[in-house]
Amino acid sequence: MSAGLPRDVRGTAPASMCRRTVLAALACLALCGGTSARAASVAEPDGGAAAPVATPGDRCPPDPVVPTKEESLRSAREAVDNGLLWKATKGGRAVYLYGTIHVAKLAWIYPGPRVLAAMRASDVVSLELDVTDPGVLDRLRRVLLRRPDSPTLAPALQARLAAQAAAACLAPEALAPLRPEMQAITVEVMQGRQFGLYPAYGVDEAVAVVAGHLHKPIRALETPEMQAGLLVSDDPAKTAEAVSAIMDELEAGKSPQMLRRLAGDWERGDLADLGGYANWCECLETPQERADFVRLVDERNPLMADKIVKWHAEGKTLFVAVGSLHMIGRVGLPELLKARGFRVERVALSGAR
Repeated sequence: MSAGLPRDVRGTAPASMCRRTVLAALACLALCGGTSARAASVAEPDGGAAAPVATPGDRCPPDPVVPTKEESLRSAREAVDNGLLWKATKGGRAVYLYGTIHVAKLAWIYPGPRVLAAMRASDVVSLELDVTDPGVLDRLRRVLLRRPDSPTLAPALQARLAAQAAAACLAPEALAPLRPEMQAITVEVMQGRQFGLYPAYGVDEAVAVVAGHLHKPIRALETPEMQAGLLVSDDPAKTAEAVSAIMDELEAGKSPQMLRRLAGDWERGDLADLGGYANWCECLETPQERADFVRLVDERNPLMADKIVKWHAEGKTLFVAVGSLHMIGRVGLPELLKARGFRVERVALSGAR
């Protein structure tokens, strides 16, 4: 049970609320791990404090909170299992596949009993990126920060972005150091705050923190450069296309509701609704959108599966935590491991469907 967390985990707030990292994911793909690059504060413009809002007031969502020690202890004791968990077995050793969400609620950062038991039973915790490694965060900053030769936006598109940033209560100076695509992604992901969904509570980073306290080594499935390459471009036309697409979603009011539905699916472990994502997200309607989804999700899964199989063959029991859309469908990790000779079964979690 969660109260069985190591004493130094149970008595502390998660590190994601005590230090600034870089934010994760296209809002359209908030569960799939379009990147584990947490973009909102790549630049750390004020030395690590939270990014300032444009005009604080009643209409602005509150900042994420750091729970007290007593609140952390109570939340850990009361934690329930959320998300999606599979156990893949081959040669007497297991691979636990845990689908995560990168924009989450505070209560979700504490692992429930079955997730925690799977972590304890594993030799290695594997994430898209090792977010506990300062060197990884430095590499992310280098590729996601604006350079002198980075593409710029036409005035009309820049004005659309500025208007959406102001509506999301994000100060211009908080976004200015980022490349245009990352500014747009940050604005879109921050829409989740109205539903209590914050990048600061990302489940991947919470898993990394618990892994550290359990003395489990972390292995990264991908590199910062690879993930950043999925989101930013040096081609001005591609940059403009990406930012314009996000502005279209924001101006149509689609992004917040999509985030809310994805988060609800994750909380309930609703595999059926997640499996129908392509039918209801309204984000895969053009050939380009479908091609981007294949590039952001489907094409990455076999590469992840190959590494998982290799590490398992080294005699390791693995706990693999990646965005939940990497677990879905014929090219999801459970099916890919099944095709590689693993016996795969879903682990029932609280309220899962």
